[in-house]
Amino acid sequence: RGVTACFEAGEVAFVEGPNGAGKSTLLAILGTRLRPTAGTVDYAGIDQDVLSVRAELGWLAHDLRVYAELTARENVELWSRLQGVEPEVSWGPVAARLGLTEFADQPVRTLSRGQRQRVALAKAVVHSPSLLLLDEPTTGLDVESVARVERLLCEERDRGATIVVVNHTPGFAERVGGRRLRLERGRFES
Repeated sequence: RGVTACFEAGEVAFVEGPNGAGKSTLLAILGTRLRPTAGTVDYAGIDQDVLSVRAELGWLAHDLRVYAELTARENVELWSRLQGVEPEVSWGPVAARLGLTEFADQPVRTLSRGQRQRVALAKAVVHSPSLLLLDEPTTGLDVESVARVERLLCEERDRGATIVVVNHTPGFAERVGGRRLRLERGRFES
């Protein structure tokens, strides 16, 4: 509702607020899944057509969008190919960053929620997107995996990505050093 915000390159912005405040809707609009009923979204440095924006987008949603019958490696490699990145080059670095090697060749259906979450995160960053949208990236993760995600966000920020994170994890924004925004009833509070 009349949301005005600017998310900068090289920044992590944490969007916080109660359930139903509009956080996931905001991500869906930024991610071109929903059209705003009024106003516009401007993607600086990216052609404004939907396909160009989506090519620059990495997204982790509540629905992890991983194929249960494929292995962790196959899920990430498939997404790499769809993004025009050679899987042989992309798998190793992203697997190391998120600790995927121990279960790389297991079908996703056999993995824990936290392991599936890490596979979905790998898909979101494997193509080095300039815009990264993460809806509750620490869901189901143990302490070590949360630390991996924190390092990953810092690395992506330092690479120059624009990162918008919906967050409920206490202390997460402070540890990453991001800007915090509070959304209430569809509006940012000052």
